Amino acid sequence: MIEELLPASVVAVEALGEEGVREFAETPLYPEEEALMTRAVDKRRREFTVVRSCARRAMEKLGVPPQPLLPGERGAPRWPAGLTGSMTHCEGYCGAALVRAGDLASLGIDAEPHEPLPEGVLSAVALPAEAERLGRLAAERPDVHWDRLLFSAKESVYKAWFPLTRKWLDFSEADIDLTAAGPVGRPQGAFRARLLVPGPVVGGHRLGHFDGRWTVRQGLVATAIAVQHG
Repeated sequence: MIEELLPASVVAVEALGEEGVREFAETPLYPEEEALMTRAVDKRRREFTVVRSCARRAMEKLGVPPQPLLPGERGAPRWPAGLTGSMTHCEGYCGAALVRAGDLASLGIDAEPHEPLPEGVLSAVALPAEAERLGRLAAERPDVHWDRLLFSAKESVYKAWFPLTRKWLDFSEADIDLTAAGPVGRPQGAFRARLLVPGPVVGGHRLGHFDGRWTVRQGLVATAIAVQHG
């Protein structure tokens, strides 16, 4: 699901559904990772384990030996030298996307349950212009939970942003314009995230926006951003 949203140079590995997640959950952690989970509740430990199992399988596909994957600054994964990537998890799904650092400058992926956001969340994450556009989109394509899609896109924006800047990006600092395509029952589309603060410098050029893609499948909404070197 995630891989189809990203360039061919990216390798994605996903665990989907209870059976898929259970298989990946049986993979042992490295001692350094295990030390971080000593006080974790079962749900947190399961997500931590499964998403790292996905990432290590992606490493192997790229010819990189599996190794510990520890959180770094602000919890961002510390990828092996020469790789960059992104991870995501929600109920019934975990995924990791990796690429050689020479092929892309950054990646951001996110998956969420395709259902409305909890009450009060949209007003906390959406700019007024975004909320207005969501209203129009909902009238045109009521088969999409646009509030959840916007939230997911903002998560992908942050995940792509942080490795390039090492700075926080607030929900209010990116204005996301979503577009829709695809038939009813298989919606998909694209989005542009206009950065409202100075963007990262990539390939000698300061970026003013990120472009991404999205899809809805099997009860999930997924978003992804690939930042080229310029």
